[in-house]
Amino acid sequence: MAKEIAKEVPAVQPIELDCADEGLALEMARWLTHLRAERRLSPKTLEAYARDLRQCLTFLCQHWGRKVTLKGFAALEATDVRAFMAMRRADDIAGRSLMRALAGLRSFGRYLEREGKGRVGALSAIRAPKVAKSLPKPIQMDAAKRLADADERAGEERDPWILARDAAVMALLYGSGLRISEALGLKRRDVPKPGEGDVLIVTGKGNKTRMVPVLQNVLALISDYVAMCPHSLPPAGPIFVGARGGPLSPRIIQLTMERLRGALGLPDSATPHALRHSFATHLLSRGGDLRAIQELLGHASLSTTQIYTGIDSERLLEVYKSAHPRG
Repeated sequence: MAKEIAKEVPAVQPIELDCADEGLALEMARWLTHLRAERRLSPKTLEAYARDLRQCLTFLCQHWGRKVTLKGFAALEATDVRAFMAMRRADDIAGRSLMRALAGLRSFGRYLEREGKGRVGALSAIRAPKVAKSLPKPIQMDAAKRLADADERAGEERDPWILARDAAVMALLYGSGLRISEALGLKRRDVPKPGEGDVLIVTGKGNKTRMVPVLQNVLALISDYVAMCPHSLPPAGPIFVGARGGPLSPRIIQLTMERLRGALGLPDSATPHALRHSFATHLLSRGGDLRAIQELLGHASLSTTQIYTGIDSERLLEVYKSAHPRG
């Protein structure tokens, strides 16, 4: 039985670490493999967690004057963790990054405990750093609509199909509240023609899929772009392509937004992601249910969606201050 179980465990090579012994390096590699295969964390999150743990191990090696072992890491004390966090804070690391670093260390500690490699009790004794709440800045409704109007860029020396493509992407980000990666990840077969459907199946973070509604006028803009596009758009290929026919880079849409916000006099906070914020804020301001908005955005936690209640409260307070009769 033990041999059968051993066969199921994929061979993992230790990560090269000058600050830790091979046993700890091997467990770090197994932990990252677990996060990738079982937890399905995004590559960026995995990279950040690996970097945070490596930085912690490097600090501990210097702090203790010796390589970090599994036994040594399990015997970590709260003062060691606080010293590491203080070192990172001294490098002007934001509270959110410190919170992520602590979350990664705790994840590694829980993994070691589950695998019977020791319990790192010190990590649970450390309070997470306070993070200043920064509310997303939505774009005004009229401006958001103008961003999806190809005529706003009529003076640019660009192919009409590219202007149509960018307008379709902007309309999709605002009309369905998609992340830019979700919009650009759509296959042609994922997008119904106007009048033939009103739902998209979107793949979001962690490879999780969800259904989101799509407006018919947005589908019409996408259809116009498809009709004008000079490149082949097979059903299994991306519906949005670059100038040479390859997958469209998010950077192109970011640059498009930069040009548009200059033309429309919008602030620097007007980014492609701000269209997603605008989608949620405008739904909430018109009586949208918070849990329904959570589903539409693909948020794992309602607390993430609740930031939009703060935006709406601020807006109501501004209206009150400007309109309430005061003596």
